[in-house]
Amino acid sequence: MRHSAAKRVPQKAVWILALLLPVAPAVAADGNTPTIEDCKAEETIRFRGGTARLENDLFIGRDQNYTNGVVFTAVSHDIPGKLQTRCLPKPVRLHAKFIQSVNPGFWSDAGGSAPTQNVVVKFGQSMFTPEDYTRTDLIRDDRPYAGLLYVGMSWNRRKHDPGSNREMLDTREVTFGVIGPLALAEESQNVVHDMVGSERFAGWDHQLKNEPALQIAMDRKFRDFRGAGAVTPGFSSDFIHSLGLRVGNIETSATLGVEGRIGWNLPNDFGTYPIRPGAENRPPSASVHSSSGNAARRVRPGVQLFGTLEAKLVAYDFSLDGNLFRSSHSVTRRPWVGQAAVGISVHGLVAGHGVKLAVMRVYRTDEFEEQDVNQAHGSIALSIDF
Repeated sequence: MRHSAAKRVPQKAVWILALLLPVAPAVAADGNTPTIEDCKAEETIRFRGGTARLENDLFIGRDQNYTNGVVFTAVSHDIPGKLQTRCLPKPVRLHAKFIQSVNPGFWSDAGGSAPTQNVVVKFGQSMFTPEDYTRTDLIRDDRPYAGLLYVGMSWNRRKHDPGSNREMLDTREVTFGVIGPLALAEESQNVVHDMVGSERFAGWDHQLKNEPALQIAMDRKFRDFRGAGAVTPGFSSDFIHSLGLRVGNIETSATLGVEGRIGWNLPNDFGTYPIRPGAENRPPSASVHSSSGNAARRVRPGVQLFGTLEAKLVAYDFSLDGNLFRSSHSVTRRPWVGQAAVGISVHGLVAGHGVKLAVMRVYRTDEFEEQDVNQAHGSIALSIDF
């Protein structure tokens, strides 16, 4: 069960302070106060593509632990140079102000023309269940029934230092959601199980209670600079390293990872990942996705094999630690978790639109002491340029 209320008070104070962080002034374009009518097309938000991503353990014949995740994302076109916040829709402008308040250095080099940025918005749901779907009582030695429904927005900034051979992608993401029955995890699972003829899980009455959810994530990926084309022509391989930090009552953790790829016409991106902050696989690249709309004609079909390794230090996970602000069922979380994935992706043109399909199998070490079966699930992602 959960710790005593007295032990949770400091944690509560942390989250309350986080919610009350002041919002700093926007990233100023100059000393004047121009209107939105003065904005250029490339300074405004226009979406150029989207991704649908599904993860489920039924792909590998299981139905427990992290049992399903689905997320839909939309990606804006690239915004080069200095960000003109007056040109952004109000929700995006407020998000940029918040990022600037908690991470003032994110746009510190915005005066140059080399960095580009884009915006990613997402909507998703995740669900977690114990192993025994038939039991209606509280299963104290297995993970809680839990659901999360969320929306999020992130900024991606891509830059290359001409003085080095490294290219970097920085991501800052804010996610809001709800944990508990309002996340509709039980209803979603029942619909899918009824469609495929599987038995319903009987213990959803014991799921975590309703609670607002917030997570702030910072992610950095870096790799060798491969030029400005949409792909690296011919047969090649590369490595992409990543660092991540998440803070919030969805998850608080730090990660270190690496992805290796080998194949034909590798895309000029930062890899393919399971659902996580910064996972959108189409970062800004102004020379690849220009505002002229002709970028798709330069995309060459390709295929890649890839593998990822990730180590994560976890300080809080709602699906294991339970509710933060209320007493609930919990298990004994392990602080260190390892994850590996292997997969294949293909990309090319379909009816004049860029398309990428990625399929992977994900393995994860035990996340809590009472766990007797390692976590594994399958993942499929389809990305389309509009």
